[in-house]
Amino acid sequence: MSKEIIFMIEESAEGGYEANALGYSIFTEGENLEELKKAIKDAVKCHFEEKEMPQIIRMHMVKDEVITV
Repeated sequence: MSKEIIFMIEESAEGGYEANALGYSIFTEGENLEELKKAIKDAVKCHFEEKEMPQIIRMHMVKDEVITV
């Protein structure tokens, strides 16, 4: 049983956010961060049985920025 699951969070090209779980086939999205958090919790509950449910969900925000020299 894993006590923690990590999601990589990126801004979507269409707006909002996308979340991908590391090491699991879980993907979800939301229009804003609050909606995304709810969607992540729902996706985790659907993916795991109660006895295997991670106790902590970690959201790792990834943001690409391009600067010129």
